[in-house]
Amino acid sequence: MKVAFLSGTSLVNSTVFAAWDVRTIETQFGPVTCKQRGDFVCINRHGCGIPLPPHAINHRANIRALADLGYQDVLSLNSVGSLKSELPPGTLVSCSDYVGLQQGPATFFDTELKGGAPGIANNLIPFLMEKLAPEFEIKPGKVYVQMRGPRFETMAEIRIVKDWGDVVGMTAAHEADLCVEAGLRYNSLALVDNYANGIEGADIDFDRFKDFVKANQEKVNRLFMGMLAVLA
Repeated sequence: MKVAFLSGTSLVNSTVFAAWDVRTIETQFGPVTCKQRGDFVCINRHGCGIPLPPHAINHRANIRALADLGYQDVLSLNSVGSLKSELPPGTLVSCSDYVGLQQGPATFFDTELKGGAPGIANNLIPFLMEKLAPEFEIKPGKVYVQMRGPRFETMAEIRIVKDWGDVVGMTAAHEADLCVEAGLRYNSLALVDNYANGIEGADIDFDRFKDFVKANQEKVNRLFMGMLAVLA
């Protein structure tokens, strides 16, 4: 099966892709460095040089590169904060809808009076839920709330958005919008790395967030290896 992986911090810290071939794809929106092996390709959404913060990611180049390479199925792994006490750190979810009101959507339509209908295909998620069980339980049907970044949300902001969805992040809504416009099928996986600011008494900062991500890395490595095995 030909599948493209989009990830970020979890990809940078993973040894799973260390020996894959590296290549650079030139797109009309800028160059994109990716890693390939067989029918699989992976892109670090933050870039492979100095990592770009979420609000500066070149989402258009990333998605355009995948389309130009001929991929149709995109499997995204996002790091998220939990807005619900019942979704503790370490929980793996799939989002089927999203909120992106804080900033305008990313789009390829700069000179055309048109826009893509929003949506997340999740065509691979039922298959992955079946094949990765019982080692991995994926909780489907969640709602992703996208904030701008690069800073984390204030407690007051979280109090406002906690009823809008289940998890909060800074990237998936842009990726989903662009995949729809490019005719790609976007599949959402998200790993809860922390409770959002104020949820369950959480007090989040960047150093603490990095510790949470590091604690989940071994699980991420096993997840990537499992997905590569069942999708091959």
